[in-house]
Amino acid sequence: MKKVNKICCIGAGYVGGPTMSVIASQCPEITVTVVDINQARIDQWNDTDLDNLPVYEPGLKEIVEKTRGKNLFFSTEVDKAIDEAEIIFISVNTPTKTYGKGKGQAADLKYVELCARNIARVAKTDKIVVEKSTLPVRTASAIKSILENTGNGVNFEILSNPEFLAEGTAIDDLLKADRVLIGGDDTPSGQEAKDTLSAIYEHWLPKERILQTNVWSSELSKLVANAFLAQRVSSINAISALCERTDANVAEVSRAIGTDSRIGAKFLNASVGFGGSCFQKDILNLVYISRSFGLTEVADYWEQVIIMNDYQKRRFAENIISTLYNTVSGKKIVFFGWAFKKDTNDTRESAAINVADALLEEKAEIVVYDPKVSEKQIYADLDYLDTRSPEENRELLTVVKDPMEAVQDAHAIAILTEWDEFKTYSWESIFEKMLKPAFVFDGRRLLSKEKMEEIGFQYYKIGQS
Repeated sequence: MKKVNKICCIGAGYVGGPTMSVIASQCPEITVTVVDINQARIDQWNDTDLDNLPVYEPGLKEIVEKTRGKNLFFSTEVDKAIDEAEIIFISVNTPTKTYGKGKGQAADLKYVELCARNIARVAKTDKIVVEKSTLPVRTASAIKSILENTGNGVNFEILSNPEFLAEGTAIDDLLKADRVLIGGDDTPSGQEAKDTLSAIYEHWLPKERILQTNVWSSELSKLVANAFLAQRVSSINAISALCERTDANVAEVSRAIGTDSRIGAKFLNASVGFGGSCFQKDILNLVYISRSFGLTEVADYWEQVIIMNDYQKRRFAENIISTLYNTVSGKKIVFFGWAFKKDTNDTRESAAINVADALLEEKAEIVVYDPKVSEKQIYADLDYLDTRSPEENRELLTVVKDPMEAVQDAHAIAILTEWDEFKTYSWESIFEKMLKPAFVFDGRRLLSKEKMEEIGFQYYKIGQS
């Protein structure tokens, strides 16, 4: 087993930042450097005001405060960090391709490949390279072939160490992980590399939670775990549509099936649809891999989970339009929440984006309030869709810092993120400020139907008639 003095992580995003912060806090004898070519992002990680960190995660700023400048560093000096580290984590973005072969399904590996070429160019000593990004199966072999053809005479061991973090609970997920997966070659040097990485996690996790596999199993397990979770969300959302037609209540159905120990209660909350960086991307990866092996039925089966998720978002938007007398043109609709779930500022694949897009097509005037997501991010999410010009997006949608200012003279409120603070609002005073009839569309099943109707709202809760 190698002695590790220095770790480098390429990519200072939602995975790299929190993971390296926790490793630094649990392994004080190891120097951990997170590098990124994005100067603005590194500046945010180094900001003296810890509320300005680029990633919002409960518990993260306290860990950064304790370790930053001691054995945790954020830098744009990529080559220096690669050169000095014994272990290099690759934690860069792997978005779904928007062009060419596999468009809309395959992962775009250009950033990963650039990383590998950079490591190959700089490395002068043996390295353990760990893929931490969500990647399709067989990426390790692509990284390996790039690294092995460098001619520097350096020996590289490639490990797959997929992350199982959920936004909003990432620090807890790291400190109390159910399992850590380490995939690598079954050669003596591969085994040594796996043991070296395992020893780092053993600083704070019991050895039996650290599972070693071959590379393929590790990579595929990550995709399949997310696919199974997303499938549960889409399954209960399919039932929520049925509940609305039959007078059943989806919460009661969820509770009834959730008490079955074979099924369990987690991931059975009906909502406006799942978001986040992993579920959609990982399922599309699974679909793409299955298609490329000619497994059409397998691909169709998993693709249906995505189709159901898109249907749920569309159904929510269409219900707003039909309830507001089939026209939302010029009507003020307030969005409570833009992040894809509470306790994070991550908006990737958030349901709010698609619902907003559908309503803006109908010329609605949308006002957005989210406690953690910046105005800049909200406009970037809409502009990325390319449905209309950036000018039109800014004309029709405004972002406010105060929820009470948002609801003045509004026709309707749509709840799109389950932030706890929305439950604490004085809904009586919100009702006073709104135009009548005042509509609330609860896409997160956050509020009490009885209480809201008592106040006077026309209240729609997803999964109930």
